[in-house]
Amino acid sequence: PAYRDFYRDVGFDLPPAAVFPQSTLQTPRFTGLKYHRITGGSGPKELYHRGPAREAAEAHARHFLQSRLRQLRSLPAIDFQPIVTMPFDAELFGHWWYEGPQFLESFIRQAAANGEELQLTTPGAYLAANPRQEIAAPAASSWGDKGYWRVWLDESNSWIYPHLHTAARRMTELARQHAPEPSTFVDRVLKQLTRELLLAQSSDWAFLIRSGTAKHYATRRTHDHIQRFNTLAEQLSASRVDEAFLSECEQRDNLFPNVNWRHYL
Repeated sequence: PAYRDFYRDVGFDLPPAAVFPQSTLQTPRFTGLKYHRITGGSGPKELYHRGPAREAAEAHARHFLQSRLRQLRSLPAIDFQPIVTMPFDAELFGHWWYEGPQFLESFIRQAAANGEELQLTTPGAYLAANPRQEIAAPAASSWGDKGYWRVWLDESNSWIYPHLHTAARRMTELARQHAPEPSTFVDRVLKQLTRELLLAQSSDWAFLIRSGTAKHYATRRTHDHIQRFNTLAEQLSASRVDEAFLSECEQRDNLFPNVNWRHYL
């Protein structure tokens, strides 16, 4: 295989003192510097070369597209436009599979060039164009251990959810209260409240707490986002928002610049 090996990292290949000469933490750890490709099993591995890896990603994208076209061609005659849904775990692309973004780009470009037989779309756009659909109710399930929610809800992390439910209810109340004519400043506050709530609701925190991989970090992140949410919510309710604190939150937690808090109405 031409793809880069995720697990071979100079943080483990070389002595810590050679990789982290200025660090007081002299323990092996990932650096992101990986010079080998997936070869040799647990034995010696060959060096990674970007060119062949890019070619492999493009070839696999071409094969994936042709497979989807064959899938569509194999369908019996139907009186509606079929759709192939392809959900992926996003961290696959670029994290576990370094060439994943190259694969996606190549697939999208090739699919766009083949627009007569296959078109890229989104679930929302497809439903808008094809509103008559069978309604199904999927069973609650998860990719986690045992196929349900035990990874995210057990004695180690169950303390998170009362805080999240309270914050979500409060977010809805504040959104409805200020929805008619929010000022530009109130709009800023509501957007930041939404960001803090979404960050607090990240399932990674409960996952990391249960697995013990980064328990203290995940606990702190949960506390921090809930605390910032509660502080801003209390200030907004009292009409005394500390703009310096708001700006600090906006600078620190600045994802989703155009987040729409009206989804909570």
